[in-house]
Amino acid sequence: MDLQTELTKRADLFNNYWQQYLQIKKPTQLYEASQHLPSAGGKRIRPFLTLTSCESISGKIENALPLAAGLELIHNFTLVHDDIMDHSLLRRNIPAVHVKFGESAAILAGDLLFAKAFEAILETSVDFPTFKVMQQDFINGIIAICEGQQLDMEFEHRIAVTEQEYLEMIGKKTGALFELAGKGGGLIGGGNPSEVTALQTYGRMLGLAFQIWDDYLDMSSTTTTLGKDIGNDIRNGKKTLIAVHSLTHATGKHKKLLDYVFGNLTASEHDVALVYDLFKDLGSIEYAQHRALHFVQQAKDAIAIIKPSEAKELLYQLIEYTIKREK
Repeated sequence: MDLQTELTKRADLFNNYWQQYLQIKKPTQLYEASQHLPSAGGKRIRPFLTLTSCESISGKIENALPLAAGLELIHNFTLVHDDIMDHSLLRRNIPAVHVKFGESAAILAGDLLFAKAFEAILETSVDFPTFKVMQQDFINGIIAICEGQQLDMEFEHRIAVTEQEYLEMIGKKTGALFELAGKGGGLIGGGNPSEVTALQTYGRMLGLAFQIWDDYLDMSSTTTTLGKDIGNDIRNGKKTLIAVHSLTHATGKHKKLLDYVFGNLTASEHDVALVYDLFKDLGSIEYAQHRALHFVQQAKDAIAIIKPSEAKELLYQLIEYTIKREK
């Protein structure tokens, strides 16, 4: 099976399904604001992972659609609120929700998406004990995302952050939804405890690799390709793995440059470019790529116990896609 073909095929299936949660009602502006990002596309990686994890243990992907919708609604909720907190102007090559509709409307739109996520998972067809586990996992995952976002913001105001602290932060902020997708798909598919744990671990490791690669793309892509603001991580003082490595290893004039530019909201494009070059010179970008590959291998190892199938092959291909994508 070809990953790109299946990504498109399953995204179409998913998009047709979750439209029921994105209908325009009154007050119109609230629903238009909540629909703004979801309707702009997106890779739909989390839904794909949910559906494919379910199928990898012989489950029916249609049964996993409600959870996939819930996860994608939560993902979009976090993007709306994150863009407000990060003062981002662009998302998916369109104005961020708070830019187009105003900050107050954006906050409410995010809250609406949050509520819709719980509406979606109510439609999951599993026995009640399994649903209770899945619902608690869902709640715990959202709590982890909030904790991760708070850590991310706190790190902006700290001079030093360790790699372990960074990994804990992205494990919560990004890894939680990937972990939920893997485990939830396994539960809905009726997997045994070993299979469910394998898919959960796969999801977590995939999430770590995905976020580290996102850090790399923010340093190497363009605004048009990536579809969001480039350079914001440097101006906001975001402690990405690349930044953590550079801040740890920079000395002399390199350290002075970082002290001046990193976290400086008024930093010029020239100054930001100098920091990009410094990240390369210090080997920080290469180091981040190496760490992403490490988590990719752990994800591969995790699902070794899953019996061979076309769905399992797609999970392997998804890992490779994670570290080869350009946006």
